[in-house]
Amino acid sequence: MLGFNIDRTGGHRSAGAASGVGSRPAPQNESPTLAEHPNDGVAHSGGFHQTAPQELVGQGKQKMLQEALPLIQGLDPVGCAVADYRESLLVQAQRAEDCPAFVCQIIKDHLPLLEKSKPNEIARKLKADQAAIDTAVAFIRELTPFPGRLYAGDQPTYVIPDLMVVMREGRIVILMNDEEIPVLGVSGFFESLAHGNNGEKTARRFATRSVKDAKWFIHSIEQRKHTLMKTARSIVEFQRNFFLKGPKFLVPLTLKDIAGEVGVHEATVSRITTNKYVQTEWGIFELKYFFSNAVSGTGGGGTQMSKEAVKETMREILAEEGQEQHLSDQKIADLLAKRGITIARRTVAKYRNELAISSSYDR
Repeated sequence: MLGFNIDRTGGHRSAGAASGVGSRPAPQNESPTLAEHPNDGVAHSGGFHQTAPQELVGQGKQKMLQEALPLIQGLDPVGCAVADYRESLLVQAQRAEDCPAFVCQIIKDHLPLLEKSKPNEIARKLKADQAAIDTAVAFIRELTPFPGRLYAGDQPTYVIPDLMVVMREGRIVILMNDEEIPVLGVSGFFESLAHGNNGEKTARRFATRSVKDAKWFIHSIEQRKHTLMKTARSIVEFQRNFFLKGPKFLVPLTLKDIAGEVGVHEATVSRITTNKYVQTEWGIFELKYFFSNAVSGTGGGGTQMSKEAVKETMREILAEEGQEQHLSDQKIADLLAKRGITIARRTVAKYRNELAISSSYDR
């Protein structure tokens, strides 16, 4: 079954970039300056305009702009400085020397059908031979909907866990990652200056105040570490089955539950778990991950499931049934119901999007 998903970068074709740039003379005099302007609005990672090029130059230079734009669009990677992925595909197709018949028509008028893997319907609408449409679709799938991503400079963000939860001799053990926390202490020189009789009175007063501030700061850091560890212990106690069996066994948990156990305000728990990560046997998770509301209509025998547990069950169903079966959201909802999880189809669609799983059409 032939299909095309605009969200995949896929492979890319040269689309005759060299011939596209060199095939027509550059506009004289002002064209180099104008040619710089279209790229001023290209802030999108795919290479698309954030601002219409016509807004970047005065009325007197609109004609020159129209001459400069094709030159910019033909630069490598071909298909940048355009409005959207559709125009980018069209530019790439028009500049390719081996572009088959019907390609441009499909891009202009029938991309939604292509996304839904319906080449037969495209052939019917264009009154074309199916083999010719299949050839055109295969060509389009080799193009790059977001050419700017080929040169995107985004760097991955690495997370260093603050805590580690490991199993030792059948017991759950929580470890603080002290390697990433610097050892703090008060300077011996300042200590002796603050408590000694040597030196000027002003210097001793300054040293005394500085030592006091430093000790307060160190105490605050230690207190925060202590609160973090208490919070982590409480989370592990509530979510014991998660750490033993995996994400599917995450239970509903609120900030209030942990705050009551630790003996602090909910706002303190919220702050202490923000941007704090724990390494487990199931991966690295932000502590916020373990707080999840109960999903209505789930669980049997008086038990409830968390939102994350329902999502993990959905992922498990898709893995068991196989992506090739193209399960619809309603079918997933029916399979969840058989496991005692009754949720609406639109809720399934919402959770599926949060899991970055494509619709049944795209799958």
